[in-house]
Parts: sequence; C-alpha cells; structure tokens
Amino acid sequence: MASNDIKSTYKSNDTEEWLDRVWTRPIGYRWALLFQKLNIHPNTVTVLSMIIGASSALFFAHGSYRYEGITGLLLNIVAILLLAWANFYDSADGQLARMTGKKTRLGRILDGAASEVWFIPIYLSLVYRFYVHHSWEFQCLGIEDNMLNTAIATLVLFVLVLYSGFGSHSQQCGIADYYRQIHLFFLKGEAGSELDNSAQQQHIYDTTPWQGNRLWKMFLKTYVGYTRRQEAQTPEFQKLMQNLRQRYGATENIPQEFRDQFRSLSLPLMKWTNILTFNTRAIVLYLLCLADLPWLYFFFEIFVMGALCRYMRNKHESICRRLNGQF
Repeated sequence: MASNDIKSTYKSNDTEEWLDRVWTRPIGYRWALLFQKLNIHPNTVTVLSMIIGASSALFFAHGSYRYEGITGLLLNIVAILLLAWANFYDSADGQLARMTGKKTRLGRILDGAASEVWFIPIYLSLVYRFYVHHSWEFQCLGIEDNMLNTAIATLVLFVLVLYSGFGSHSQQCGIADYYRQIHLFFLKGEAGSELDNSAQQQHIYDTTPWQGNRLWKMFLKTYVGYTRRQEAQTPEFQKLMQNLRQRYGATENIPQEFRDQFRSLSLPLMKWTNILTFNTRAIVLYLLCLADLPWLYFFFEIFVMGALCRYMRNKHESICRRLNGQF
C-alpha cells in the first residue's frame, strides 16, 4: 500500500492530524478500498458509521469495572472498539468519496451529523450509568444513597449533559469544521473545500419542492441552521469574505498572494481544530470511562474544550480583523 495513494485521499496535509495520518487514515483507506471493490456508496458508509457509533452506547451504559468487575471492563472495551470502528468508517467515507468522485451534498450533511448521532446516545447512556452506579460518588460527597438523592443527582447530571452536548460539543465541532473548510478554501479554492454559506443553502431549500423530498427538505433545513450558526460566530470572517467579493468579484479571482498570506496565518490554528473534533475528545472519554469517572468527561468538554474553542475563535477573528485592515 503506497503512502502516496493514502495521501491522495487526504483533504490536505495542512488539516490532517498526526494520529489520523498514522492510525485512522491508513485503516480507513483499507476499508475504502474494500467498499470501492464492493461498489458501496460513501453515504452508505456514513450511515454504517452512525449505526456502529450509536450502538456503542449500549456497552458504555454498563461498562463499570468498579461495580461489575471483569464483565464491566469488557463491556467498556467493546464500547471503545465500536466507537473507534465508527471513526474508521467516518474516515473511510470521505476517502472513498475522494477516490471515486462520489461527493454529494447529502454526504456533506450526513458527515457533519455523524458525530451527533454517535454522541447523543452515548451521553444519555452515561447518565443512565450514573443513575445505576453512583454509590462511590455519593460516599465521597457524603450524600445518603436514597431514591430522592439519586433522582436529584441524575437530573443535575442530565442538565449538565444537555449543555455539554448541545451547548459545547455541537458548537465546538461545528466551528472547528468551519475553520478547516475556510483553510481549505484559501489553500485549494472553492472546488477543494466544502465552505458552504447559509444564503446558498437557504436557496437550495426554498427551490426544492416538498413533494417527494420531505426527508431531504428536513436535512436541508437542519443544514441551513448549521451554516447560520457558523456564520454568527465568525463576524470578522464574514466581513472579510464580503470585502474580497467586493474587490475581486468571484472568489476564484482572489490573488494567490492573499491566499498564501491567509494560509500562513491560519495554519497554526489547524492543530486546535483537530483537537476539538474527535481524537482528543474520544481518548479522554475512553480513559475516564475505564477509570469509572465518566461524568468527569462533561466537565472536561464544557471547561477545557470550551476554553480552547474560545481561544481558537478569538485568534481566527483576530486574523480576519487584521486582514480586513488591508481593504
């Protein structure tokens, strides 16, 4: 298996994380080759990754070594392997799409939704796990282990999980993906990125008839909201794009010198976008679940990843503000 063949399935060297290059992409590439031989569409692979990733929740819910011994440990390991398998497929679908040229708007939407489909049931399963297994935490906090206290503590954790999932995880992954697509846009042009805007997506939604397209319209509506949230978080970048269009007209007329300047400023941020997506998040989740402290993951996501996301946003907006000063 030639390394150049694998590299041809990367989005770009700039945006590839080290762990992906040495682990996820090589395994994903092998799966992509198999799917190509079987003539399986990349979107089918994405759906398979969703099913496999979501199914890991069943095992995370019972994977406690402290309370269930070896059985609990083995269930935890199965959960980790399933989520890792789902991630290999999440890599393979994009690699397969680039190998075969079978890139679709549905594929873009599904790929963006895969992480949500994995983590929502996983997060809920960890709330259930705490509800069933919490006596050690109650003992450490000096809380009497009764039905009322269990219900209150589980409800508090559930609210925390809702904020962690929808207020942190979703927003962090969405903005990190947006910054990567922005980087790819200036590196490879419009054809080499998936930098969508809400006005374009709204037009597609408005011009798509409801008859025979109800499910597709629902996907499109969700994606319109997704792109609007990305744009709302990046006012300086939106201003930069407006300035570029006013000066150069079509985006393909943006000078290479400006593209190179943006790339050099944006490149140091790519390591932070990678941290905010899957690998770091998953490794911390694995370790805390194995340590029987899964609830601690939500504090990590809200506070540690949240601080990193704010830092990345501030740096990116600062870059765009500096470039806007040239107009």
